[in-house]
Amino acid sequence: MAPRKIIIDTDPGQDDAFAILFALGSPQELDVVAITAVGGNVPLELTARNAQQIVELAGRNDIPVYAGCPRPMVKALKTAEYVHGPTGIDGFSPPPPTVPLQAQHAVNFLVEKIMGSPEGELTVCTLGPMTNLGMAMVMEPRIIPRIREVVLMGGGFFEGGNATPAAEFNIWVDPHAAAVVFDSGVPVTMASIDCTYTALMTPEWIGKLRALGSRSAVEAANMADFFRIYGSHKFATEARPIHDACVTGYLLAPHLYEQRQCNVTIELMSPETIGMTIVDWWHVTGRRRNCNVLRRIDADGFFALMLDRFGNLP
Repeated sequence: MAPRKIIIDTDPGQDDAFAILFALGSPQELDVVAITAVGGNVPLELTARNAQQIVELAGRNDIPVYAGCPRPMVKALKTAEYVHGPTGIDGFSPPPPTVPLQAQHAVNFLVEKIMGSPEGELTVCTLGPMTNLGMAMVMEPRIIPRIREVVLMGGGFFEGGNATPAAEFNIWVDPHAAAVVFDSGVPVTMASIDCTYTALMTPEWIGKLRALGSRSAVEAANMADFFRIYGSHKFATEARPIHDACVTGYLLAPHLYEQRQCNVTIELMSPETIGMTIVDWWHVTGRRRNCNVLRRIDADGFFALMLDRFGNLP
């Protein structure tokens, strides 16, 4: 079977780096067509540069990187240096990238690439705010039925939020773009924090990753060590979630995930709850089930698979 063609839309982020490297270590199953960057964890200038550096770390200078929207559709950009450090990928200090940044805007690229590909061929994986994809859908609605699936890391319900009491960061940063995507009719799979909190990266696993000895593995372990600094107020042990990598894990091994088809809407009106993903878990509204909600992960299987695929990287 031919590998699944994916576009990764991202705001790196150490966990974004893990998601990208996990995918690039799985060429038999996943064909990363391009990476598009968006303002999110840190400003766009840094997320685009980080994406360039990550593909270079993986030895995949052939993958084009596009810069997209520097801010959300409506709100001002809010960033998360308090989690990821000033660069977004603290723990990794590479030289300036040699992989070029493409001249075309990421939104224009998404429209052109999706319209020019066979219907149902491309999956879009969003690891940050959904601004680029939402803008592309507004610019050219004909892309919507051509997308195979949108797989995102974002949202939360049972665990509440991590940016506000109600909202997870990626959705909270640009809830209006998320609403465009969720309301579009495109097949959506959501790896929320309810899901990502069930697969916690332990110091022991990071040690196994580092022991692989490759540059990609060692630098990923360094990023993981920095990423674990944040969260001591929330998690009882030194283990931490590696959120965005759960998107890649789902693409490779969906059987590792507990899943349920639900209606999901995005709260836009209240200043207290804007960005909340309202999950109709029990189908009490009778609304169309527009989202495949990932609830839990087989953590042992997930981390074994990720370690195996990092072993394929230089």
